[in-house]
Order: sequence, then structure tokens, then C-alpha cells
Amino acid sequence: MPDFLSITLAGAPPPLTSGATSNLKWQWLDEGVLMLTPHRACSQSVVLSAGIHGNETAPIEILNQLVSDLLASQLPLAVRLLVILGNPPAIRAGERYLTADINRMFGGRHKNHLPADEARRAEILEQKVGEFFAADPQSLRLHYDLHTAIRGSHHNRFGLLPYRTSPYCATMLRWLKECELDALVMHTAAGGTFAHFSSEFCQAASCTLELGKALPFGQNQLEQFSAITAGLRALASGGQLPARSTEAMIYYRVVKSLLKQHADFKLWVADDTVNFTRYPQGTLMTEQPNEHYRVEHEYEWILFPNPRVALGLRAGIMLVQMDENEIPQV
Repeated sequence: MPDFLSITLAGAPPPLTSGATSNLKWQWLDEGVLMLTPHRACSQSVVLSAGIHGNETAPIEILNQLVSDLLASQLPLAVRLLVILGNPPAIRAGERYLTADINRMFGGRHKNHLPADEARRAEILEQKVGEFFAADPQSLRLHYDLHTAIRGSHHNRFGLLPYRTSPYCATMLRWLKECELDALVMHTAAGGTFAHFSSEFCQAASCTLELGKALPFGQNQLEQFSAITAGLRALASGGQLPARSTEAMIYYRVVKSLLKQHADFKLWVADDTVNFTRYPQGTLMTEQPNEHYRVEHEYEWILFPNPRVALGLRAGIMLVQMDENEIPQV
């Protein structure tokens, strides 16, 4: 099979839609959706996705290289693997999205949108992921959705755990540590993200990974994500990662979503504010008719500040720090 990314960018299926190597079978399931199955028995089913936002290119390049090495037998495959490039039209255009943010449409929320590219794609991805996990109900289910942030960050590599009513998977949490993430954020309410869909509807251990800042193809400094790349390769091949060598991961939980509910909405942060900027208690963060929000805890940290989102969407998330043992796990 030719290069996975090149075929996806071309907008047409490959000449052959299935094949095999000495180590695995592969099948092209849809545009930008490739399933790889090892010849030997395995106990894990893994979904790796990138490009849900089309201009977030570093994770796309990382996954494309992983697929190339697997298909070239330069890396053995030890898990059932579904690799997804989430939003091909937006990737081709170099845009975050074309009509609306697909990462707010999962869990059936795409039904609330016009049937344009992103809404149709969200429905397709839900179907493909559901079918993939259902085909091997006994295996451990994992999903890592790889992104890059719009702006800079005090933590260059961080993860977001979707809200769950049951404990988180200890195997996943250990892998996140070994990949040398700087920080991990725990959501406290349901959302429309791809990771939340696979967690709630497919009972997968899921996490959104944010790697650096969005840049065009060819401008990424992939060496700064070498630990994540090594982690993904170990995950796919059944290899072991060395013990963490960087400072301990910092843990946060969400305490407030700053929703933009009025055209006269003000987010009182500078345009160049980076993710995980800290604010003391009493700081005015947002104002809109009949509502404002001031920092309620001794300190809170802001994540994804963006006052230009559409009405009804969040213009930022406020966090507090927490201890690792506050995350329930099994």
C-alpha cells in the first residue's frame, strides 16, 4: 500500500483496499480509515486518531510514519489497530474545520448540525470505531486522539481525560506517565469530543493528547514529541518503555467551562495568553449580559482561551490542580 497520508490527501481509495505483509493484514475501510490486524493472537484493540482538526499536522505526521513502518515490517504489530485521519477535507485545505468543529459533534451531536462534511464524517467515524471495538469484545479497548493546540502552552505535552462515571484504566494512566506528558486534565462533565464518544459509547480507555502548537506540514519539530512517538510505537508493537525521566506529571481537573452565550461576550485575557496561565482568586475572567465569572479558588488555570468561538460553545476552561490519587482508577 502506498503512503497512508498521501492516499488520504488524494481523496480517492488506493488501487488495492486490502492486503497483507508477513506480520499483518490491512484493510482500507474508508477515506483516512485503515485497520491493521496482526497474524498472531492479541489482547488489545487500539484506535489512534489525528487530524480531527485539519491544521493540526504534527500528530498526522507521527501516525503516518507509524503506519509506514508497520506496513514495511520495520515494526511488528502486536495489537488490533485502527488508524484514523479524522477530517480529510480540512486536512487538504489546511484548515481547522470547513463548516463546524467536528470535535463537538460526537455522541450523536452531529444530528443537531446540517448534514455537511463534518457532521457526516462524525457519523461515519462513530460507526467505524463502534464496529472495530465490537469485533473483539474481550480485548482491552484503548483510544488516543492526537491534537495540537491553537496557542502556546506552559505544558507542551498534555492529555485530557473524558468525563467518566466509572474509574479510569490504570494501564492507560501508566502509559501516559511513561510517555512523559507534562500534565493531565480530568473533565468533570460530558462532552462531544471523539475521545468522550469512545469512552462513553464503546467503553474504551480514552484520552485526548495535545502536542505542541498547530503548524503547517513540514514545520513541526517532531523531536520534541519523541517520548510520545516512542510510546505509540511501543503500544503498537507490544514493546516496553523506559521509566519516566522527566519531572512528575501535574494533574488538573475542570471546575468551570466558560460558555459564550451572548454576542456581547468578553473574555478578559490577553490575546497572547498561553494555556495553563494561572490566575488568583477574584480575577474577573468573563462578562456577558446577566453573567460574569471570577476565579473562585485560590488559583485557577485557564485552558483553550478563545473568545471568537461561536455562540453556545466554550471560550475557555478553568482548572484547579489535584493530586494523582484523586483520579479513580482500576
